Amino acid sequence: MPSGRPAIPLDRILSAALRIADEEGTQALTMRRLASELNSSTAMLYRHFESRADLVLQIVDYVFKEAELFALPFPQTDWRQACRSLARRMFAVLGQHRGVAQLLLEATPNGPHAMVLRERCLAMMLDNGFAPPLAARAYATLARFVLGFAIQVGRQDAAQSAAFHQLDRAAFPATYALADELPVPLEEEFAFGLDLMIAGLEAFTF
Repeated sequence: MPSGRPAIPLDRILSAALRIADEEGTQALTMRRLASELNSSTAMLYRHFESRADLVLQIVDYVFKEAELFALPFPQTDWRQACRSLARRMFAVLGQHRGVAQLLLEATPNGPHAMVLRERCLAMMLDNGFAPPLAARAYATLARFVLGFAIQVGRQDAAQSAAFHQLDRAAFPATYALADELPVPLEEEFAFGLDLMIAGLEAFTF
C-alpha cells in the first residue's frame, strides 16, 4: 500500500459501493466512481476485486450478510411457511436496496452467504419431499419472482388509477368497471402471486 495512504477496510468499500448503487443507480457504479467516493485509487480497489463483476458479487453478498438472509429459520415441518418467510424477507431487503436488485440482473450470486442461503433452501425442499428437479426449479423461480417485484418498488404511478377512470366506458367496459381496483398495489400483487406460486407447488408435490 502506498505510504501515507492507509488501507481501507473491505466493509467500508462495500458500504460505499452499495450507497452509490442505491442512490445513483447501477450505471454509476464504476471502479473510478467508487475510488473517488473513497478518496482513493482504482489500483487500491483492484487489490480487493478482480473486476467490476467481482465487486458486484461481493456487494450482493454483503447485503445478504447484513440482512442475515442466510440465517432465516426454515422449519422442516412446513415448507410453505419457509418459502413465504424467505420470499417476504428477500422482497423487503431488495426493496430497500433497489441498486442490489438491479445488480442481481448482472450475475448469479455465489458469495459465501448467498451459497449458504441457497444450500439451506434446497435442503429444506429436499427434506420436505421435493424431487431434485422440482427443488432446483422451485428455488430458481421463487428467487426470480422476488427479484422481479423488488426491481419495481417505487415505480408505480399514482396517476395511473385516474387514467383508468377516464377511459371510454364503451370501448373498455371491463377495465372501466375495475378502475377502483387498478392498479393493484405492488405489495398486494406480490403477496397474491406468492400464494399462487405456493399453491402451484403443492399441486406438484402432493
